[in-house]
Amino acid sequence: MATKKIKSAGAAEPLPKNAVRNCSDRPMPGGNPYKPAVATVTEVIHETTAIKTLRVVLDDPAVMASFHYEPGQVGQLSVFGVGESTFVINSPPSQKEYLQFSVMQAGEVTAAIHRLATGDKVGVRAPLGNFFPWRDWRGKNIFFVGGGIGIAPLRVIMLHLLERKADYGKISLLYGARSPRDMAYSCEIEGWLHNPDLDCTLCIDAPFEGWTHKVGLIPNVLLKLAPDSTNCVAVLCGPPVMIKFTLQALEKLGFTPENIVTTLEKRMKCGIGICGRCNIGGRYICVDGPVFTLNQLQALPQEL
Repeated sequence: MATKKIKSAGAAEPLPKNAVRNCSDRPMPGGNPYKPAVATVTEVIHETTAIKTLRVVLDDPAVMASFHYEPGQVGQLSVFGVGESTFVINSPPSQKEYLQFSVMQAGEVTAAIHRLATGDKVGVRAPLGNFFPWRDWRGKNIFFVGGGIGIAPLRVIMLHLLERKADYGKISLLYGARSPRDMAYSCEIEGWLHNPDLDCTLCIDAPFEGWTHKVGLIPNVLLKLAPDSTNCVAVLCGPPVMIKFTLQALEKLGFTPENIVTTLEKRMKCGIGICGRCNIGGRYICVDGPVFTLNQLQALPQEL
C-alpha cells in the first residue's frame, strides 16, 4: 500500500458510476484501494472516558517506510469482522514510527476500536482525501479553534506548522470542551501552554473546581479574544453546533470566507468517490474534502 500522487483538479460534475475522480495533488494509496494494509496496535492512550488514541504500525516494513501523507488527510481504520470508520491521521508526517488515530466512541465500530489492546491487528486504508493547504498559508497568521474531539485534525496541522514556524506569523490555538475531563491530549496541553511559538487559550463551558483558564462557550470566548483577521487564516474543527456559531463569530470579527477553513468527515464509506454515500451535490467529502474553505462550503447545496 505504498502511496502515490495523483494530479489535476477534480471537477464538480457527477462521475460515471465506475469512474474515480481525478484528485488535486495529494498522496493516495497504491494498489487495490479497497484492500486495507494490516497493522498492529502498538499503544492505546486513554484521552477521556469517550476518547482513545491508537498508535499503529503497518506490518509490512517497506510499506510503513514509504507511507506518506499530508496534514489533514484521513484513513479508514477497520476492526476485522466488525467494520471500518474514517478518522484523521493526527500524528504529524514527520513522525515516521507510527500512525496515530484518535477515536470517540459513538457506535458499533468505534466501540470495537475502543476494545482493542496493544498487539491487536487492524486494517488501514490510507491516506485518503485532501489536506490543509499549509503551503498557501506561508507568511500568514494562523488561528486554530478546536472543540472536543475536533482537536484531532488541528493537532496534526498545528504541530506541522510549528515545525516550520519561521515560515508563518503568529500561531494561536483556542481549544474548548465541556469540562477539563473532556479535553483530549491532556499530557500535551501543558507543553502547548508553555510553547513560546504558540499562543494557547483553553476554555470550558461552565465553572469547574481548580480550573484557572477561560470559562465560556467557544464562540463567546473567541469574540472576547478578538483575533485580528488581517492576514490571518482561521481553522476550526469540532461538533456541528460549535462550528455553526463559531463561523458566525469569525464573520463578526471580519474573517472572509476564503480565510476560514474547516473539515467535514461525516458519511464517508468507500473513501475514493465511488459509492456516493458522502456526496453533496457534485462533490464528494472523501475526495474533494474533508478540508474545505467556508467559501467552498457556501457553494454547495444546503444538505449539511
